[in-house]
Amino acid sequence: MDLAEIFRVMRRRWYVLLPGLLLTIGLTVGVAVTVPVTYQSQSTVVLLNSEKATKAYDGNPFLSTQTSLTGMADSLARNLNSDVSLRELKSRGATGTFEAKLADNAQGPLMWLTVTGTGKKAVLKSDRLLTEYAKERLEQFQKQQSVTENARIRMMTIVAPQNPMAQTKTRLEYMVMAGGLGLVLSLVATFYVEARRRPRPAMRQEEPAQPVAEPEPATGAKESVAEQTMALRTPPSWSRSAEKRRTEGPRAGRSVMTVAPAAEALDEESTHGQRSHTGQRET
Repeated sequence: MDLAEIFRVMRRRWYVLLPGLLLTIGLTVGVAVTVPVTYQSQSTVVLLNSEKATKAYDGNPFLSTQTSLTGMADSLARNLNSDVSLRELKSRGATGTFEAKLADNAQGPLMWLTVTGTGKKAVLKSDRLLTEYAKERLEQFQKQQSVTENARIRMMTIVAPQNPMAQTKTRLEYMVMAGGLGLVLSLVATFYVEARRRPRPAMRQEEPAQPVAEPEPATGAKESVAEQTMALRTPPSWSRSAEKRRTEGPRAGRSVMTVAPAAEALDEESTHGQRSHTGQRET
């Protein structure tokens, strides 16, 4: 089926395709209305070394960055993502979803604090609360370890919470999925109706089956039971010749007594040869 045939089928079955397309449009609009637009705000903070550790650098914290600060930033991010921190943020009026992690491709102890939600103003407020709460948690960790104030790690906001940006990727994905599904179902219904309504060609009459000829038995294969029985009952050739001589003897005018001496002589010779062969009697 080529492209022209597909368009011809769609034109013939427009009464099936058109309702399907209308339903597809309605489904897409419904997804656009139902799935809300999400907004996202993000801030960037950095951990700085203590005042005591920066004395060698004339108090410049950016010259005394240590690897231990990156480890502390990772520990703080894990704590901010815990359930305890989430409940604390919710109690302070924050909404949406929260995420704290090390900044991608960062060369120092930089952290991203991200908030995602459906309300633009609520997202911005929640991101500010998250940034303040992160600083408080860092102070609490060090107080629990009885760290002196001049030796505590400090936090500085590098990028303040940004204005929330609309995140339309997820919404567009749902809309594309709904539109594609509706279009596919409409085309399937159209071609199904076309296949059902199209006249079918007349089927050819089936030819009668030819009888299969059985193979003839090979020559000299098996003899019948009657032939085998006749062969068993037939006397041997020497017996038939003796009988023939006995039956034909009187007809030839020979005496029975003439045959007897010869038979006797043969018997005597076959046994021990004691009797003479000349002792024949005259008739």
